[in-house]
Amino acid sequence: MAERATLVAARVRLADTFWARLRGLLGRRLSEGEGLLLTPCNAVHTCFLRQPIYAVFLDGEGRVLAAESLPPWRFRVVPRARQVLELSPETAARARLAPGDRLLLEPVGAKVDPEGVRT
Repeated sequence: MAERATLVAARVRLADTFWARLRGLLGRRLSEGEGLLLTPCNAVHTCFLRQPIYAVFLDGEGRVLAAESLPPWRFRVVPRARQVLELSPETAARARLAPGDRLLLEPVGAKVDPEGVRT
């Protein structure tokens, strides 16, 4: 399998608490290059959203299980998913994600030494 290095989103907010996942994108818009990572999570809805989102369902190793555009008032579950990355449709179109792709999520400000170890 060939590897390709593609920056999917430059800024990804983390929603890793019950309240942060519950709020999700309500009252917010994703700009180009932004994302929201819901973890742990295997289902999303677009109720009360005014714009479509692109949902990328990831397994425990960051592999894409499913990726699709969801218009407002939709619900999607992927039972094996452990995380969901929500992107704007424009950001997703640029990234061209497909099932089987693996995403590497790096925290902002993380330092990686030449051996590839985070410090």
